[in-house]
Amino acid sequence: MKRTLVRYRTKPESIAENERLIKDVFKELHAQAPEGIRYMALKLADGSFVHLVESDGGDSPLPKLDAFRKFQADLKERVMEQPQANEATIVGDYRMLGA
Repeated sequence: MKRTLVRYRTKPESIAENERLIKDVFKELHAQAPEGIRYMALKLADGSFVHLVESDGGDSPLPKLDAFRKFQADLKERVMEQPQANEATIVGDYRMLGA
């Protein structure tokens, strides 16, 4: 399994819009139920967002989702800094991620 952690901070005036767009991605994921991916997004108290994507190594279904394309379309205008993506390894887990 490949795990990628993405972190970024949105502009204060864009937090609600970013959250709405993320929720739309999850609605479409639940409707289509693609295999080979697990995905979680968190909003932190300071307006930052963290996304954790776990994939089986195949092609990601995310770019194929209309809602994800809309989320990415104007991301540069919503963020204060470019998103930072890093491959992640679970060091410990207690009933959190099913690892």
